[in-house]
Amino acid sequence: MYLEMVKRRYATLVHRVWRKGILRSGMLTAIVLVAAVVGMGIAYHEHLLGNFHKLKVKANIADGHSEAPVPRPGGQEAVSLMRAPMVGDSMPQFLSATILPGRGMNVLQITAYLPGRGEVSLMASPPLDEAAKAMTGSGGDKDLAMGGAFEVPWAGRIWGMPTASGDHIATIWRGRTIVLPTATSDNPTEDGGLMLARPSHTAETVALPDGGDVQAAITLVNPDSRWPSETEVTATVLLSGRSIELTVAARNAGSVAEPVGIGWRPRFAILEGNRSQLRLQIPGTMQAEVGSGGMPTGKLLPVAGTASDFTSSGGATLGNISLDDCFVALHQGLLGNGPVAALIDPASGYGLRLTALSPTIKAMCVSAPANGDFISIDPQFNYPDPLGREWGKDADTGMVVLQPGQSTQWKVRVELFSPALSPSPM
Repeated sequence: MYLEMVKRRYATLVHRVWRKGILRSGMLTAIVLVAAVVGMGIAYHEHLLGNFHKLKVKANIADGHSEAPVPRPGGQEAVSLMRAPMVGDSMPQFLSATILPGRGMNVLQITAYLPGRGEVSLMASPPLDEAAKAMTGSGGDKDLAMGGAFEVPWAGRIWGMPTASGDHIATIWRGRTIVLPTATSDNPTEDGGLMLARPSHTAETVALPDGGDVQAAITLVNPDSRWPSETEVTATVLLSGRSIELTVAARNAGSVAEPVGIGWRPRFAILEGNRSQLRLQIPGTMQAEVGSGGMPTGKLLPVAGTASDFTSSGGATLGNISLDDCFVALHQGLLGNGPVAALIDPASGYGLRLTALSPTIKAMCVSAPANGDFISIDPQFNYPDPLGREWGKDADTGMVVLQPGQSTQWKVRVELFSPALSPSPM
């Protein structure tokens, strides 16, 4: 009898607490909302790590079903940073970024929401499965032909003298001969640095309220390359609705000094197919003169009054000219965080702004073939052929000299804007 009385009293107490303390106070709603937010955060983090896909594969195997293999460029799964669009937002916004830790952290694709157009792909790149098939072996030519490749420990091309074997070139830095592979006697250059096609040995993702980031570490040491030292590289891509921040840190992990240049070579797609109406803004007041074969002569020429002058506020129409030029002597606005380049597409109603946040970024190289489907704006430390004799013995070609243990950083912010609301990106 006493036990039944205790049970009834306890049940009555729980019922009163539930109705008065939780239901009427609104606490239940708060608990449900908190649980939902936490659940969504956990789900997104697991998605970044690819765990949902792994569970799906295991379930299919258990049921006797097979699934198409996951594309693994460079032997590692791609990382997809994603965010949901803000409903009712009238401004362009980033939606996702696909990064390849197995291929030097190549930013294969960036998608965005453009008012009036919906979701679009901003990079001139094939689908992930096609990219994985193309990106094979240790050569980096395919990495430069799609997405946005990071270039370390130099950006752009290095010219040199062909070696006796014909498949290497040799150049000299501070009296030391540097031999680089993959060049041929018909094309005695090496393009894009040593990080192309290199797999990361660590890659970590973090989910954030308005996107996420991925960070990977890559060690650049190659027994076939006589680069002066070993370089440890950490590359980070941070996605949010309004911007993508790209950061590359390089540390000299060897025992002797080394020159370091860093760049990023994105291939932005021409969305409407009408290249001539695009506007380009480049903050360089000088450009490197080139001679035969595109090799720099060692002279810098002013752009003012030439067809290569893109310094005006709001940029200049690209028209039908073909560009393969490197602009230097970068300037920035009084209130800016660094020199700003911009690609403006009036027909599509959007613009891309690239801000060089590191003072060591001394050049912006532009590639825009007249009949191409892309435009590349490459913010980088160094001039073309930065170790070449044509620049003179004491010329500053933008390479940062790192002593053993020293580090340097390259950082660029990519932003979306509406030309109608902000015609000038400066």
